[in-house]
Amino acid sequence: MMSLKIKRRRTKIIKVGKVEIGGENPIRVQSMTNTDTCKLKDTLEQIQRLYSAGCEIVRVAIPNEKAVKTLRDITKESPIPVIADLHFATLLGEKAVLAGVSGIRINPGTFKDRKNLDRLIEVCKEREVCIRIGINAGSLEPEIFKKYGFPKPKAMVESALNWLNYIVEKFDYYNLKVSLKSSNWWDTVRAYQLFSKVSDFPLHIGVTEAGGIIPGTVKNTLAISQLLLKGIGDTIRVSLTADPVEEVYVAYEILRNLNLRRLYPEIIACPTCGRCEIDLLKLYKEVEKWARKIKADLTLAVMGCIVNGPGEAKMADLGIAGGKGVGIIFKKGKIIKKVEEKRLLSSFFEEIEKFLKEHPERLQN
Repeated sequence: MMSLKIKRRRTKIIKVGKVEIGGENPIRVQSMTNTDTCKLKDTLEQIQRLYSAGCEIVRVAIPNEKAVKTLRDITKESPIPVIADLHFATLLGEKAVLAGVSGIRINPGTFKDRKNLDRLIEVCKEREVCIRIGINAGSLEPEIFKKYGFPKPKAMVESALNWLNYIVEKFDYYNLKVSLKSSNWWDTVRAYQLFSKVSDFPLHIGVTEAGGIIPGTVKNTLAISQLLLKGIGDTIRVSLTADPVEEVYVAYEILRNLNLRRLYPEIIACPTCGRCEIDLLKLYKEVEKWARKIKADLTLAVMGCIVNGPGEAKMADLGIAGGKGVGIIFKKGKIIKKVEEKRLLSSFFEEIEKFLKEHPERLQN
């Protein structure tokens, strides 16, 4: 376990359904479905996959009336709180609240009719539905954009504070959280830093429009890690142009490396070299796939060299190293078993299961 200690910024406690955010609660992991919300089966299946991966809150798009009709069944059957993602049409938001969502994400820059927006806020207050004030650099209100001439971090913060104060003062409503996202990860970091100095409302952090698996993971990791290391952030979403389940895995990888939450096993592996006599990439992928099925505070090693593998991975609870036609299984750097290459994976998984039975405290709920 790393000795890294992060002092988190103390924020208000809010609720999205039964999930508490802020205060001393764990940093919550969110994602968003990319299915057609109107297709109930597809959406529920994806939500179940997200839940199984550790997602704690899920957001769905509400583009039209048909999606709202499906929403009632989605909220009833979803194992985690559902947030409706709303742009432009506040009347759809009201219907989404009545359909049972636990939260609404609004982008104030896309709303023109203040009267209808007020009504939506009133309905959210009546139902105790959480509101996320989601500020995006690309859709700031015209007057804010005109004032700054560019979606600067200060412009995003001013927009967020204007709306936050408006809701608090006019409606006396506090079940609110804020996000200030840009596709530029550094602008995102600066916006959150500035906001955190003047408000103690919980923050939903992440980078918008970050890209695919590699560029998106890099951008999100840079921004989210910078913020979490400063104690900023109460709930995260790693936005990726990919299967949303990957967003959840990346989020937990970030949290684990910052010693904030350890849901899945850590896998360490050598980068391979000319000494490697086994298909290490295939081996690693199989171990990673299997490890995603268990939730445990565990460190595993996948090494390509029998000679150096155990010594280089002494920090691992259990590990394997391959050779030509044969492999070894080691525990804390000590070899405990030598097996044929074709039995290496199955024997390794058996040893992990045996280890977890002996150490049930390592299992994560």
